[in-house]
Amino acid sequence: MADLRPLAADRLRNRCAPETFEFADSSSLPDLPGGIGQGRAEEALRFGLAMRQPGYHVFVLGEPGTGRHATVFRLLREVSGCGGVPPDLCYLHNFDDPQRPRLLTLTAGRGAELRVDMQAFIADLGPAIEAALASETYSSRIESLQDAHKTREDGALHELGEACAADGVSLLQTPDGFVFAPTKDGATMSPEDFEALAPEIRAAVEKKVGAWSDRLADLLEQFPGWRKELHEAMKRAACDALTPAVSHLMRELRERYADLPAVLAFFDAIRQEILASGSDWAAQEGEEDEGAEDEARTKFHRYQVKLMVDHSATRGAPVVCEDNPTFGNLIGRIEHISQMGTLVTNFSLIRAGALHRACGGYLVVDVERILTQPFAWEGLKRALRAREIRIEPPAEAQGWSNMLTLEPESIPCDVKVILIGDRELFYLLTENDPDFPELFKVAADFDEDMPRSGANVVRYAALLAMLGRASELLPFDRTGIARLVEHGARLAEDAGRLSLQTRLLADVMREADFHARASQLPAVGCAQVDAAIASRSRRFGRYAERVIESMIDGTTLISTNGARCGQINALVVVELAGEQFGHPMRITATVRLGEGDVVDIERETELGGAIHSKGVLILSAFLGARYARHQPLSLSASLVFEQSYSPVEGDSASLGELCALLSALAQVPIRQSFAVTGSVNQFGEVQAIGGVNEKIEGFFDLCVARGLTGEQGVVIPQASVRHLMLRDDVVAAAHEGRFHVHAVATVDEAMEILTGLPAGVADAKGVMPRETVNHRVAAALSAMIAAKHAFDHGGDGRHVRQRRRHEGSQE
Repeated sequence: MADLRPLAADRLRNRCAPETFEFADSSSLPDLPGGIGQGRAEEALRFGLAMRQPGYHVFVLGEPGTGRHATVFRLLREVSGCGGVPPDLCYLHNFDDPQRPRLLTLTAGRGAELRVDMQAFIADLGPAIEAALASETYSSRIESLQDAHKTREDGALHELGEACAADGVSLLQTPDGFVFAPTKDGATMSPEDFEALAPEIRAAVEKKVGAWSDRLADLLEQFPGWRKELHEAMKRAACDALTPAVSHLMRELRERYADLPAVLAFFDAIRQEILASGSDWAAQEGEEDEGAEDEARTKFHRYQVKLMVDHSATRGAPVVCEDNPTFGNLIGRIEHISQMGTLVTNFSLIRAGALHRACGGYLVVDVERILTQPFAWEGLKRALRAREIRIEPPAEAQGWSNMLTLEPESIPCDVKVILIGDRELFYLLTENDPDFPELFKVAADFDEDMPRSGANVVRYAALLAMLGRASELLPFDRTGIARLVEHGARLAEDAGRLSLQTRLLADVMREADFHARASQLPAVGCAQVDAAIASRSRRFGRYAERVIESMIDGTTLISTNGARCGQINALVVVELAGEQFGHPMRITATVRLGEGDVVDIERETELGGAIHSKGVLILSAFLGARYARHQPLSLSASLVFEQSYSPVEGDSASLGELCALLSALAQVPIRQSFAVTGSVNQFGEVQAIGGVNEKIEGFFDLCVARGLTGEQGVVIPQASVRHLMLRDDVVAAAHEGRFHVHAVATVDEAMEILTGLPAGVADAKGVMPRETVNHRVAAALSAMIAAKHAFDHGGDGRHVRQRRRHEGSQE
C-alpha cells in the first residue's frame, strides 16, 4: 500500500544552514576565477572565438538574465588582449574616378598621423600658392607672355591694314568687329560717294573688299591657336612657379612616409593635380567672389584623409558591442549635404559602421534587435558571406534609387560576430534561414540553473559576493547568503538546483541592501533579504489579491470545506510581468449515457490550448483502457473550468479533471478542503508539473483568509516533491498540522485522499473489491453499456438487470 500520509514539514523546503559557510560576511569571499555552472557554454565560446575558419561565428543562446553578456565580455577580454591591433582604415580621394574613393590601410596610429599631416599641408598650401603666384618673377613672366601675345595679334592686324590700304581699302574696327571700307585719296569713302560710283567700279571695289575679308578671316582663325599657346605658356609658368613651393611642402612628408608606397602615390597624385591646375590657382587669386573661394576650399578638401577607423588607442583586438544595429550603424553609410537644392556627397562624408570598427576583432550584437531593423540582418549576412564590407545604402543595394552617390572600395571583413539571443530565435533561424547554419556554426547554450551540491553552494556564495561588489552593495552575512541560496533554488523551481539568473538575484540583493541601509546596518542579513522578497511580491500582488478577494466575497465560487460529487479544486498558475502566482479554480464534470465522448468545453469554446486539449483526450483513453477494454464506452461526459473567461493552456489540471470525472461516475463526493494539481498519462500515472510552489501557496492563502481548520491541503505529483521550496508560513502551518501537502504517484492514490474510500485494485481474475472507487466506476459504466445496448436494440431493461448480476467481475 502506498503511504498517503502528508509530507513532513522538512520536505517542503530544502533549507540552507548558515553554518554551511565558514565566512562571517561576503566581503572576505574572493572573486570566482571563471564562470559558474556554464562550463558547456564557455567551452563552446572559447572554441568559437579561437576558430578562424569562415562560418564559425557564434550564437549565444539562453534565457535573459543568465549572465550571457557578462560571460561573453569576460572571455572577450581574455582573448582580445592576446590579439594583434588591426590597421587603421582610411579613404582617399580617387583622382582618376572621384566616385570611387580608394581604401588605404595603415599601421595602427599612422592613420591619425597622416590625417594631421595632411591638414597641416593643406593649411600651408594656400599661402604657398599665393606667395608663388604673387612673386615678381612669375608676374613679370606672365606680363611678358601677355604683352608678346598682344603684340603678335596687333602686328598681324597692322600688317593686314597697311597691305589693304595700299590696295585702296581701309580696315576699320567697330564695336561689332572688323570691317573693310573703300578709300579715295587716302580717306574712307562715304556711303553716298560709294553709291555714286559707276556700277563697274563699284563691283570691282566690292570684289576687292571680299578678297581682303577672306584674308582677315584666315588671320582671325589663327588667333584661338595663339591664345591656346599663351594659355599653355602661362600654365607652364605657373607650374614652374609652383614646383619649388609644392616640392618644399612635400619633402618632409615624403621622407616621413617613405616606407608606404600607397601614401607616396597619393602625394604624387596631389602634386600632379596642383601643378596641372596652376593657371586655375592663378585665376582664383585674382577673383574675390565667394564662389571662387568655395571652389578652392573644395579642391583643397580632396587632399585630406578620411580616417574611418582609428586604432591609435586600441590595445589588442577590438571588441565592439552595437546596441542599435541598424543597417547604417552596422555596414556604414554615405551622407549627403544640400547645396543649391541638390544633394551632393564626397569621400569625407563616408561614415564607418560597427563592422569597420570591429575588423580584426569581435562584434557583439543582440539578435532580436538586429532582426527588427530593416535590411540589417541581410546586410550583415552579405558582409559575412562575401568577407568584405561594401558600403551602399539599402536603396542602392536593391536598385531602388537613381541618386548619384559614391562607390567606396570594399574593405576586407575579418571579424568574429557573436550574436546573443534566446533559444526560440536560434531554432527559428536554423530552420527558416538557410544562410544561418552556414555562418553561425557554433552554439553556446547557457543553462538556467545548476546542481545544488555542497561544493556548488560554496561557489554560489562567491557568485553572490561578486554580484554585490559589482553593484557596490553592503556585504551579506552568512544568514543573508543562506537565504539567497534558498531563493536561488526557488527561482530554479527545484530544491535540488540553483538558479543562474543573476539578474533576478542581483535585483533582490540591491533591494535587500536598500533595507539594510535604511536600518543603518553594517551588513545585509536574512531579515533584509526576506523583506526585499516580500516587498517585491507585494508590488506585483494586486491581481493576486483581487482574485483571493473575489473568492472570499463569493464572486468566484471556490469551496474549502464540505464534499461534492463531480467537483474539485484545481490549481493554476498565472504569470504577469515575469512574476508568478497561483490560485484555485473549480472544475466540474457531468456524465450521462452517450457514445463515449468526453467533451472539453474549453476546447469547444476555443478557450483551451492544444496541450490542455491533449490532456482531456488522454482521459478518454484512460477510461477506455481501464474500464471498457472489451466493450465500447457508452457515456458522454463534460468537463469545464468554472468561471474561466480567458484561455486555458497546459495539462497540469488533467489529474483534477480525471478525479472529478471519476467522482461523477462513481457518485463519490470529493473533499473540497483539498486542491489538486498534476498531469496524468493513459495509465493513470501522475506526472510532474510546473509552478508547484506558487500553486500550493495560492490555495494556502485562500485557506488562511477563510481560516485554517487542519483539514485543508493540496495533492501534488510525487515527482514534484523535489521542486518544493515553499514559503516559511506554509512550512510552519504544515509543521503544526494545520495544512497538509500530499504527494501521489497514481490517480488511485489521489482518489483515496480526496474521497476517503479505497481505490480498489483488481485481482488476478479482474475482480475489484466492492465499496471501492474503481468498483463503483466500473459498475456505473457497465450499467451505461447495458442501457445503451438495450436502447439500441429496443430492449425492456432485462439486459441491464443481467449486467448488474455480473458487475462484480467488471474492470
